[in-house]
Amino acid sequence: QPQLVESGGGLVQPGGSRRLSCVASGSIVNLFAMGWYRQAPGKSRELVASITAGGSPDYADSVKGRFTISRDNAKHTVYLQMNSLKAEDTAAYYCNARPPWVNNWGQGTQVTVSS
Repeated sequence: QPQLVESGGGLVQPGGSRRLSCVASGSIVNLFAMGWYRQAPGKSRELVASITAGGSPDYADSVKGRFTISRDNAKHTVYLQMNSLKAEDTAAYYCNARPPWVNNWGQGTQVTVSS
């Protein structure tokens, strides 16, 4: 299992945008469907977007039309473009395979949507 390092989080105003990146330590990640997950305080972790090895995306209803997942296999990187952010998008965001590799969660990146 490759190491996964998320980045790009921060404080953003409602309606703003943010792009998250997830860099994997090896090219094996290119063979797997990957996902972005998030966990808000007091809530369980949820899958918000995923992308197949072939590049087909899928989204949770709560982010459909606002978030876009993509991948650059040459860079072993998965992105999450987040637009029209809402307060309820505040969470720690993680990437992992879909289904997730056990015990392979990274540190995540915190996104806080607040004015």
